[in-house]
Amino acid sequence: MQIVRLAVGDSALVLAAADLFDSGPTETWTATFLSSDGHHALLAITDDDHPIGFVTGVETTHPDKGTEMFLNELGVDPEHRRQGVGRALVEALARLARDRGCYGMWVAVDTDNVAALAAYRAAGALPPEPCVTLGWAFDANA
Repeated sequence: MQIVRLAVGDSALVLAAADLFDSGPTETWTATFLSSDGHHALLAITDDDHPIGFVTGVETTHPDKGTEMFLNELGVDPEHRRQGVGRALVEALARLARDRGCYGMWVAVDTDNVAALAAYRAAGALPPEPCVTLGWAFDANA
């Protein structure tokens, strides 16, 4: 397995890994993500170029803290879970965050997502903190 950092022009690699995402990525959204400063996508592929996992991260800068990495999403093919793919992807994103001068990295995860919690802990995440997540849904047609 190798981990590839995606860049502008790598939309086809993301689209080839569509099954790993919650919803199918689109060419437009993928191109926007890959061309946005501070947005990062890493793809785990097998020796025969089959995508088996991905992680995305977004740098956020605070006026009083500096820049941190938000681990936005981690996806691993079900047949390749519990084999270190998720851990390797998270570790690679953490290295990238350090290299880019981030002071830390964080992720929000559902408490019942056992696979994600295991991957994050294996990659060196600190113990979880209690947190409540609130969201807003906007009607795209409004």
